[in-house]
Amino acid sequence: MDTAKRNTSATLKSRIQNGDVVYGMSLLTFSPTVAEIAALADFDFVLIDMEHGHGGLPEALPCLHALAAAKTPAVIRVPDSSSSFWARKAIDLGAQGIVFPMIQDPQSAAKAVSFCRSPVSPAARASRFGLDGHCQKDLLIICQVESPEAVECAEEIAAVEGVDMIMVGPLDLSAGIGCLRNPKDERVMEMVDRVEKKVLGAPRKEGGGPFLGRFGTALDSPEAFRDRGYRLVRVNLDVTLFRNACIQDVINFKSTKLC
Repeated sequence: MDTAKRNTSATLKSRIQNGDVVYGMSLLTFSPTVAEIAALADFDFVLIDMEHGHGGLPEALPCLHALAAAKTPAVIRVPDSSSSFWARKAIDLGAQGIVFPMIQDPQSAAKAVSFCRSPVSPAARASRFGLDGHCQKDLLIICQVESPEAVECAEEIAAVEGVDMIMVGPLDLSAGIGCLRNPKDERVMEMVDRVEKKVLGAPRKEGGGPFLGRFGTALDSPEAFRDRGYRLVRVNLDVTLFRNACIQDVINFKSTKLC
């Protein structure tokens, strides 16, 4: 397999700060084997989705073990942004990034950041069980904007101290205006464009942020992501990749004349 190998010694956050565009996939099956395959395929990160996947913290841990063995950062999307429980647990497990869904305003963004500031226990995996006292400085804090109300506040959300990245997804925005699964709707694309301009036009913080992240679709081109200023991109899900491969395999077999 001929791919450009990533720098496995750098953290996900430092790569983004240094100008890299990182590309990952979402893990909804909570399968450590699938996580390991994704890492060996050389994705830059794997997003363990506790918002839409069936698994929780006990199921996430073996996936983090598999990713760590292949030197691939794990990002966790927590199921709820209103409580510190999920964020603190995800950090303790050793995630290099946290995605907070449904951030509506700067107040909820500031609250999410505060959840990430509690000291990490020396008994936690994130601190290498007490051997690493600086793990939190490398944590990538991502706020997801997925409603018309949040779009209006995107610049203020991005300005909150501690917010490293604003994540935007056309599918989420399409649901917010009643045209689910139509990410190319003109109203959706206008909202995406506004978020991009607000975030990229915001004053720069220490480290270069706020940055832009994107839940993309197969309709988007890699060049478009780079040209529009995105630093973190996730297009596919493990279940989607497996579904498509299965369908194509059946089509290939059944379209062949066997006699």
